[in-house]
Amino acid sequence: MPRVIRGFVHGVDALNYFIGRIAMYLIFALIGVLMWSSVSKTFFDPTLWTLEMAQFIMVAYYVLGGPYSIQMGSNVRMDLFYGNWSIRQKAWMDAFTVLFLMFYLGVLLYGAIGSAAYSLGHFDGEPFVFFWDLFTTFVTEGPSAAKDKMGFMERSPTAWRPYIWPLKAIMIVGVTLMLLQVLAEFFRDIGRIRGVEI
Repeated sequence: MPRVIRGFVHGVDALNYFIGRIAMYLIFALIGVLMWSSVSKTFFDPTLWTLEMAQFIMVAYYVLGGPYSIQMGSNVRMDLFYGNWSIRQKAWMDAFTVLFLMFYLGVLLYGAIGSAAYSLGHFDGEPFVFFWDLFTTFVTEGPSAAKDKMGFMERSPTAWRPYIWPLKAIMIVGVTLMLLQVLAEFFRDIGRIRGVEI
């Protein structure tokens, strides 16, 4: 395999390993928020933010930990036939089926980008044009001019009413990392088909 592909695979593995090891500790933040929710409901006035914050932390935990899970091979598989195959047969099947996952993640990423643009007040047109315009305005005219480009920012309809864009930004980052990890796994499978371990 070319050195560029090897470097890409090792770089993506290192990045997702680092982020996955950090993201796994979000479970403790989730436990803390839910514990505080129970304590506040029992002894004090119930807090408005705990349930929604627990949902946000769970999304970050799941989305940022997904690429690490794929890297470690701990994702769910149907082993009825797959478990008895040789390494090369598994690599052929994985290289074929990962193409469907790449398509799905591409659609998911496009939807996440559009949804993030919507949460920043962009309600019509192409989200990539909006983000490019926002970026160029930020660089050339400064943060206040970029803020003027944004419309009415989406908020949650609950009593707490947090902004939604940080969660959607985490979705974009997580899906991008998963797409990169799946591409690295594809290259790894191609290497196994050719008899080379990356």
